[in-house]
This record gives sequence, C-alpha cells and structure tokens, in this order.
Amino acid sequence: MTTDPMRLMWAAVAVGLWLLSIVAVVVSRALARRAAARKAAALSGDAGADAVLVAFASQTGLAEELAWMTAKSLSDAGTPARVTLLGDLEPDELKAAGRVLIIASTTGEGDPPDSMSWFVRTVMKAPADLAGVSYGLLALGDRTYADYCGFGRALDSWLQRSGAEPLFDHVEVDNGDTGAVRHWQHQLGLITGSTIQADWTPPAYDRWRLAERRLLNPGSPGGEAHLLAFEPIDHAPHWAAGDIAEVGLPDPTQGSREYSVASLPATGRAEFIIRRMTRPDGAPGLASGWLTRDLEPGAEVGMRIRTNRSFHGPDAATPLILIGNGTGLAGLRAHLKAREDQAHGGAWLMFGERTRAHDALLNDELEALLASGLLTRLDRVFSRDAGDGRYVQAVITEQAELLKDWLSRGATIMVCGSLEGMSKGVHEALEAVIGAEALLGLTEAGRYRRDVY
Repeated sequence: MTTDPMRLMWAAVAVGLWLLSIVAVVVSRALARRAAARKAAALSGDAGADAVLVAFASQTGLAEELAWMTAKSLSDAGTPARVTLLGDLEPDELKAAGRVLIIASTTGEGDPPDSMSWFVRTVMKAPADLAGVSYGLLALGDRTYADYCGFGRALDSWLQRSGAEPLFDHVEVDNGDTGAVRHWQHQLGLITGSTIQADWTPPAYDRWRLAERRLLNPGSPGGEAHLLAFEPIDHAPHWAAGDIAEVGLPDPTQGSREYSVASLPATGRAEFIIRRMTRPDGAPGLASGWLTRDLEPGAEVGMRIRTNRSFHGPDAATPLILIGNGTGLAGLRAHLKAREDQAHGGAWLMFGERTRAHDALLNDELEALLASGLLTRLDRVFSRDAGDGRYVQAVITEQAELLKDWLSRGATIMVCGSLEGMSKGVHEALEAVIGAEALLGLTEAGRYRRDVY
C-alpha cells in the first residue's frame, strides 16, 4: 500500500471523477424518465394502473417512437396507455400491469438492444410468474440477417413459458414494412373496439436542401466516401449527438435509409458521411448511388432526424472513448463536436480504415482537434497498409493498460460503424481486456453504447 501523498491525491481525484460520472448517468436517466412520465400521464389520464402498459426495447429509437404512436392511438380510441422502457421493469411490474403491449427491436444476428442487457441476463434467464398477463408483441428486425427478429421471438417464447397469454400472434416487421405495421394497427383496433387510423406512419419528412458534397477518399480501394451537408428549408430542427436521420428515397415505394448525423444544429447543417455501395453486378446502391452521385447540389430531399437515446453521450466532464471504422466516424464526430467550447474530461478516438494514403478521413480536422486539446488521443489503423495491417480492435489490445486507466476514471465507451467484423471484434477485444462481466456492467450503467449497422 502506497503512502506517497501525490499518488493518494491522484487516486482520490480518479475516484471522484468516477463517482461524478455515475451521478451524471443517474441524473440524465432520471430526467429522461421524468419527461417520459409526464408524457405518459397525458395519455393515461386518471386511469393509473388500469392503463395498458406499452413497453419498448429499442436500439436506434424506432421501437420507442412506435411505442409512443401505439400509446397515442390507444388513448385517442378511449383506452388509456402508459409507456416505459421494458429493460427497467421487474416481472412483478409486468404481472401487475395485466395488459402489456411490447415493441422490441432485434439488433445484429438475433441480439437484444444494449438497454436490455440487465433484463435478459437476470429476468429472462428463467420463466417468471406472469399468469394472468395478456400481451401483444411487435418484433422489429431486418430479414437480411440470418436470425431475423431473433430477440423478439425469444421474448415471445419467454413470455409464454412464464404463463402470459398472447392477445394475438406476434407481428414481425421487416425493416419498417408498412404492411406489417398496419397489421399491428388492426390488432390494436381489436383491443380498443375502435378502428385505428389506416395511415398511421412515422412523422412526415421535413424539407432539406443539399448544400455540399465532398469526396473524402479519392482513390480508395473501399469505394467512395462522401461528406454531405444538408440545410433545412422553412424549419429549425433540433437534435443531439448520437441521433439518426431518416432520408426518404426519390421513389416512395423504396422507403428510406438511415444515417448517423455527424454535426450539430448550431452549424445550421445536418452532415453525414456516406459510402457509395456497389451491388454484385457493379451497379451503385439505390440510396447511396442517388445521394453520392445523382442528387444535384441545391436539390431538395425529404428527411427527418429521430432521437436515438441509446447513443446519446455522457456529460462533457466524463472521459470519452470513441471507437469506430469507415463511415462510423460520422456518429463519433458529432460527440466530439458536442464538447466544443466546454471543459471536458478528455476524448480518445480509435479509428480504422483501409489505407492511410486514401482513407485518412477528415485528417486535417482530426489533427486540428488533437492540437486544440478537444481530442486527447488519436489512434488510427489501416488494414490494407503493408506496414500496418491492423483492425481497430488491435488498439484495444495494445493499449489495454491505458484503456483500463481511462475506465477507472469513469470513461464511457461509444462504438460506431459496421456491425459485421468491427463491432464484434471490438466487443471481443473489450471482453478480453476487462472481462465479460465488467463489460456487461458498463452496458447496464450506460457506459458502453453502440450505433452499429
């Protein structure tokens, strides 16, 4: 045990910062829950415990949005409803509710949203006593993944093994399919005895204009990546670092695409980093080809920015570890921008791309942030370079002791980029360095957050 006064002082400072970060997480969650409680109270009226419980498990914010739409539809039809995060509930709260409607997202290959870590690990490990509970389940997924709606199906199975009775067969939604959402509306109509509006859709798109498009990686072996900037037309949008934009495609039947926002409202522009994707036959991707080549500067698009609570950042005083690859730099950049002109706890960016010569995305900007002190440390790796050949997770392994030091000071880890390869590799590297239980603890404390696709 040391008696060195300086070491003791720095240890005390580290503990103090860690405690402050915990307090910040608790306070931010309490404020969010208080705001949600006020909104829910307006829907449930005086019904209190008799209101239908609408619970959501969301990764990118869509499930939460659909939960509020569900509750409003019920309320408008005369059936009071209240909304809450499924991961915050105990089995006895589900049982007390009696009637429960659940909107649950699946992320990746059958995984639950990060906010469900505690619930899956402790509540779903065995059947609970939910006899007398009736429920409906809307499962959100993406059929391009093998375990389509895997978490929703696992949740449905657990509910039935726990004695809960389904009000109807669970409804699966493939990538926002409107037909499946209308089927969910139909089932809500059976519950309320009233027709739910047939055109129930997410909020309408706002009008935006393409102000700038700049190629970031000429000659890259991985395909062109562009910085696109859009200016709002006749509206003053607000969003936070971590939020997601939904861009409507020119052909309405093709739906929309989602992108991490790389800027903040103060700039007057919503910025994105978008890579032009190529199909097996060589043709450009429907959305990325249009946005990176066909859309003319000055042209108008329909877009809305959606709250993505699960990827919002901590207080600026909290040390921030940002990890990503490719166009995932967009979501990480926004979190750095959010700390400008503020006292902050430091930020460490680990970023991976293909080649230093062509893919050092936003190099001048990152170097300037490093020189200004807004970015404390920058580690970049390039998988195609002969003298490197590493992926971003290699930095975690190589800098294990430094990573542990940052975490001991209360750092939050935020990961943005590709689901396949990068996010799995990063997750495994973090488990190897700090242990699986410790990583679960960070997830449940809101100190390990991901926006992966």
